[in-house]
Amino acid sequence: MAEYKPGAADGLIVVDLQGDFCPGGTLAVSEGDAIVEAVNALLEIPGWMKVATRDWHPADHISFQAQGGIWPVHCVADTPGAAFHPQMNAGNVEMVVSKATTRAAEAYSGFDGTSLADDLRAAGIGRLFVCGLATDYCVKATALDARREGFEVVVLENAIRAVNVDPKDGENAVGEMRAAGCAFAHSSEVRSA
Repeated sequence: MAEYKPGAADGLIVVDLQGDFCPGGTLAVSEGDAIVEAVNALLEIPGWMKVATRDWHPADHISFQAQGGIWPVHCVADTPGAAFHPQMNAGNVEMVVSKATTRAAEAYSGFDGTSLADDLRAAGIGRLFVCGLATDYCVKATALDARREGFEVVVLENAIRAVNVDPKDGENAVGEMRAAGCAFAHSSEVRSA
């Protein structure tokens, strides 16, 4: 069992832990809210940068079925469904990254169309710990883009959940992330320095 003690060169990215992706939401991930406790424990660890991404869509976003997309309406900016899960300790988040904020562009990754990579580099971050929703979409895209941007990536396997449109989607996403050089760990292996 590995042990990680994050410091000033490390960052935590909580991907899209929003109401609409949790049970009761319009695009609920099965057991999406089951990761909140682990995420909050990570957010309590001092000494590293804490980032949260969020879908922040206009009401007529291209990904929505009414516009020809594949998803139901979800995470419309400034609606309750776009808010972070009510039990997530969002007060400990230092940087919120809003993505897919324009009608005509989809963005699964927290790096897509945002300044996240530059902001992390400017803060001296070299290693990222990634958790959140959903494994097979925004977590995967964020982790793969982080690797492409040159960051070391550790995915916290107990603090992610998959949509699983196809039952193997989550498993396949984990395989893709491993193939790209992402490490995997349990959140309990991440402790205060």
